[in-house]
Amino acid sequence: MVFLGFGKFARADKIYALEPLRGDERGGGRRTRVWIEGVSDPIVASRTERTILQDMGQEGAANTQIVDQAIDLAERIAANAESGKVDLADLGRRARRLLESTASPQDPDQLF
Repeated sequence: MVFLGFGKFARADKIYALEPLRGDERGGGRRTRVWIEGVSDPIVASRTERTILQDMGQEGAANTQIVDQAIDLAERIAANAESGKVDLADLGRRARRLLESTASPQDPDQLF
């Protein structure tokens, strides 16, 4: 059983495809089209494809936290650029935190 959001659940042996909605299709609780075995038309879910994959036990399919943060940063940059209000210091701090969170930790026993 996979939760799709807003009281929608999918109970099937197979989910064949997840398609993120883009542009005007997205918004108002519409995030992802989900193709499910035994259902002819896709179901529109209010959750992202990454959260659905995570619920299905596919955490390795996408590093959700890092990807979500990167997408949030990209959306913020795009919105700020469109409005003409780009705060480079804020965007720089956010980008630096994101990059630091993806760096592998240094080996404390390493000599050089």
